[in-house]
Amino acid sequence: MFVRPFRVVLLATMITACSVIAAGQSARLNFDNLKPLEDRAVDVVEVNIEGKILNLAKRVLLKVKDRDAKIVGEAIQGLEAIYVRVLRFENENEYNIAEVDAIRMQLQSPGWERLANVRSKKDNQKIDVYTMFEGDDMSGVAVVISENKSIALVNVIGPIDIDLLAELGGKLNIPSIDIETDDDGN
Repeated sequence: MFVRPFRVVLLATMITACSVIAAGQSARLNFDNLKPLEDRAVDVVEVNIEGKILNLAKRVLLKVKDRDAKIVGEAIQGLEAIYVRVLRFENENEYNIAEVDAIRMQLQSPGWERLANVRSKKDNQKIDVYTMFEGDDMSGVAVVISENKSIALVNVIGPIDIDLLAELGGKLNIPSIDIETDDDGN
């Protein structure tokens, strides 16, 4: 008799744990495996915009008199962080593509959806763009670019208001974005 209630409790605990893990899915990528590559690269760019600096940028964008800048400020109001890594090498193939593919493997985890995939034989270029959603809201973006002599990664964490960014289409070097809506505005 004890075994059956124990199984029900165990099953309920496992379901709850899976729900918590799925809900806690983070859009932040782990770039640690790129550290050894920095010693071999001739140029390294590391940008970490988070916390007070990001909050300052959002406040400034919202207070300027330029309408387009204010729209950008509103669109990124919920952002938590922006991380950029760029490594450029002197010679071709100075890094193992498996080191970059480890980042791409993180984007195979639940929650990430591929938005774009570009492959070009010229310079052995690979470009991947992924988004993460929580419900209908975008909670993260990741871009991974690798070529023979360079690697570039961008990781944006937090909600981005695509409708507001669409208003900027054709301005501020943002391409025009056509978003179809229902008759009731959804």
